[in-house]
Amino acid sequence: MLIRPYRTSDEAAVVALWVRCELTRPWNDPHADIARKVAVEPDLLLVGDVGGRVVATVMAGYEGHRGWINYLAVHPEHRGRGHGRAIMEEAERLLRARGCPKINLQVREDNTAAIGFYAAVGYRRDAVVSMGKRLVEDERP
Repeated sequence: MLIRPYRTSDEAAVVALWVRCELTRPWNDPHADIARKVAVEPDLLLVGDVGGRVVATVMAGYEGHRGWINYLAVHPEHRGRGHGRAIMEEAERLLRARGCPKINLQVREDNTAAIGFYAAVGYRRDAVVSMGKRLVEDERP
């Protein structure tokens, strides 16, 4: 798998992958999420390419205190081949190069497969409460 930065020509394939992996939610427009990301840190939206096909993604970020991981996805037909681990390692490498001391991520508590994956690559539960406040309501198609 070739890991590379996102290109605008990847948008349809990336969104389709996120839908296939059940990462999208009605209150988040994935196209808007991509646009916001490429406006801020475009080199931290990565895709995994196998034979010209997007089979993995990860969106990383760093605001100076913590790194964040979002939209980690591996197409179900490509799971179990190390693609998730490889794209996470690249995201971690890029964050480490920026001086990032720790990465946070959020997983829906019923997504036991994702929790198991993250545990296998070294992530542990933190004793925190995740809170959020929506500042922008995405337009829904």
